[in-house]
Amino acid sequence: MRLFAGTPFDIPPKCNRCGALESDCNCPPLPASRLASNQQTATLSIEKRKKGKVVTVIRGLSERGNDLPALLSQLKSQCGAGGTIQEDCVEVQGEHVERIRETLTLAGYKFKG
Repeated sequence: MRLFAGTPFDIPPKCNRCGALESDCNCPPLPASRLASNQQTATLSIEKRKKGKVVTVIRGLSERGNDLPALLSQLKSQCGAGGTIQEDCVEVQGEHVERIRETLTLAGYKFKG
């Protein structure tokens, strides 16, 4: 429900492309800008952080072509560990290279090295 729905101040939403009311808009849907997983190459590495903490780092996956938060959630549940998305890489706490490689291979990603 919109903020002013049912009042004289109610302005129905309009399409950004054609300017018609959303209920009357006939614009075709925008194409998805996701890259297929088999077109991307990931690089896995293990890095040490402060106080000797170890993280598994996945590089080479663009934010534009992926749903990185969903991928990170899947990897964290698969590994039973925490993780985060930092700039251009996905980090999972601990040494989980083999589990992550299996999960990403099943999803269709390729690997360097």
